Amino acid sequence: MSETSQQKSTPQNQGFLPNLAFNIVIPVVLMSYASSEDYLGPAWSIVAALSFPIGYGLWDLKQSGKINGFSILGIISVILTGGISLLKLPAEYIAIKEAAVPAVIGIAVLITQATEKPLVKLLILNDQIINWPKLNAVLDEQNKQQLFKQKIRHCSYIVAGSFFLSSVLNYVLAKVILVSEPGTTAYTEELGRMTALSYPVIVIPSMVLLITALWYLFSQIGKITGEDIETFINQ
Repeated sequence: MSETSQQKSTPQNQGFLPNLAFNIVIPVVLMSYASSEDYLGPAWSIVAALSFPIGYGLWDLKQSGKINGFSILGIISVILTGGISLLKLPAEYIAIKEAAVPAVIGIAVLITQATEKPLVKLLILNDQIINWPKLNAVLDEQNKQQLFKQKIRHCSYIVAGSFFLSSVLNYVLAKVILVSEPGTTAYTEELGRMTALSYPVIVIPSMVLLITALWYLFSQIGKITGEDIETFINQ
């Protein structure tokens, strides 16, 4: 592997653990164990917990050198969670917010499928994965661009479905867990529990659907072009 390839792959390999630590582990620990009056208290533990995903999101934006819509949406989501919690608004607002974020992405996936740049390409079939110039050249040569766009639309339904599933699970999880009075230590601990459970309860089922969509699209590329999918994958 060349030095350039190593440089490109290193951030991708290191990305998962920092994301897990700053977006889930640290906030969960702070809200679960530092929310009593003996430590930070309910309000300040929320401020401290949410400062980590916000800070990491801003740092990631600075490092990448470009604005990522999903990163921006994530930062806004965290700020809304903090604002709703600190203002001691009813837990229903958290549930609605939790459901709204993935629902917006799912709707965007469906809307953009009719454009020249469907969102599904950015989500699961971006330039880092697929050699688009090579694939488009083969599709043009075989006059199968329209057929492939049809498969992209089918894939969009699966991807959108994963976000709508996430939306429903987010809402149910928030309604089931957030039962205490906002502004109390118990409520903050519940917020931490909800964050911790969001990964196995929401992320894993959604990822299964996204992987299914990716597998479907890869198999269709092979069938349509008659070539091995590895021919079009960026090494």
